[in-house]
Amino acid sequence: MKDFRIRLLIRVLLLAATLAASVFMFGHPNMIFAAGLTSLFVLFQVAEIYRFTSQTNRKLTRFLESVRYSDFISGFAADNKLGKSFKELNEAFNEVLEAFRNARSEKEENWQYLNTVVQQVRTGIISFDHDGNIQLMNANAKRFVNVTNLKNINELADANPKLFAALNEVQSGKGTLYKTNDFLLTIQCTEMRIRGNTVKLLTLQNIQTELQKQEIEAWQNLTRVLRHEIMNSITPISSLTSTLREILDQEMTRTEKDYELKSEAADDLREGLATIENRSKALIKFIDAYREYTSLPQPKIKTVMLKDLIEKTAQFMRQELKKTNITFSTSCSSDYLTIQADAEMIEQVLINLVKNAMESLLQKEEGKIELNGKYIDQSVIIEVRDNGPGIIPEAINRIFVPFFTTKKTGSGIGLALSRQIMQMHNGSLTVVSEPDKLTVFTLHF
Repeated sequence: MKDFRIRLLIRVLLLAATLAASVFMFGHPNMIFAAGLTSLFVLFQVAEIYRFTSQTNRKLTRFLESVRYSDFISGFAADNKLGKSFKELNEAFNEVLEAFRNARSEKEENWQYLNTVVQQVRTGIISFDHDGNIQLMNANAKRFVNVTNLKNINELADANPKLFAALNEVQSGKGTLYKTNDFLLTIQCTEMRIRGNTVKLLTLQNIQTELQKQEIEAWQNLTRVLRHEIMNSITPISSLTSTLREILDQEMTRTEKDYELKSEAADDLREGLATIENRSKALIKFIDAYREYTSLPQPKIKTVMLKDLIEKTAQFMRQELKKTNITFSTSCSSDYLTIQADAEMIEQVLINLVKNAMESLLQKEEGKIELNGKYIDQSVIIEVRDNGPGIIPEAINRIFVPFFTTKKTGSGIGLALSRQIMQMHNGSLTVVSEPDKLTVFTLHF
């Protein structure tokens, strides 16, 4: 800075001397021409002082323009000779530009890394702005939509109108299914605000392979249960039929006009036929339960007040609970909570869960059942709690399998029906159990 001040002082003194000489010359008529030339030199000196003193402003303007236009290649070192302060200022500018260069390089590296990850994931990813302009689209998304070069999402309206409708109809925070000959896609949507613009991010995941595995496993479980139940009925019927035929062959005698059967053999025959009848009725009941499970009607969705639904279920169950020593309580975190549901079908689920809890508590002295409605994590949930014997870990993963039951008189269809009803409402039914402590069935909407 010392050099800068000295150079500026020299220029000011020289300007003062030139002004004095110019004034002196204007006072002598014979020096008018020289005075004019001196005035031009004064103007030149003023312009030079202005240029010299405005170097810092020009340097700052150049620095800001470099930042504005992301020009981080330029450097500052030309006027280091003007003094230590200029050198330090130049070094500071250069350090800031280097920091910007590193930040941009790191940003580009992160973008390349993210883009590589996005391109490698099995999930299809598409993002587009409010006008439909595609901002990001990975290879799997192109494969799912069967378009290799998509610049605007609206171009799908002609190429694949059904998928275009599905992508536009899905709401933020929700999902939908879309099926083609080759894929079964689950489409999830998220909306974000980026620099004041709304960006829609869609994920497309092919669940067909996983779903087929689950279907095979489900059919294996169902077939295992069906085989068990049917064999439990068919085996004794077949055995008894053979035994009764032997009784008829050995104990029945022919007379002149009729057949005679000893009273003891007749009793055995009557008992065997009764057993066959009972097992046949049990098999018919089992088949009716299967038909009920496979022929649920579509729910009639309406807005339902959660508190009214809980109170109606409680009113229905209180008469049965009065015959027991079980304490039954209900609660709802808000009088204004609502769900979109078929009230009768959800009542059926709640009644079934409360009945199951009641049956598990019949042998307990201080049994308790709670029916609670809550709003947690932007979801409405209904809990059915009891302090009964609970569910053993070996059975908890199978209790929703149709016809699987841990009760002697159960059909094994109630919980399977309840979960199916919740799935038809785009919800879920889950269970958590600690044996001899607590069991909680939770309905998520």
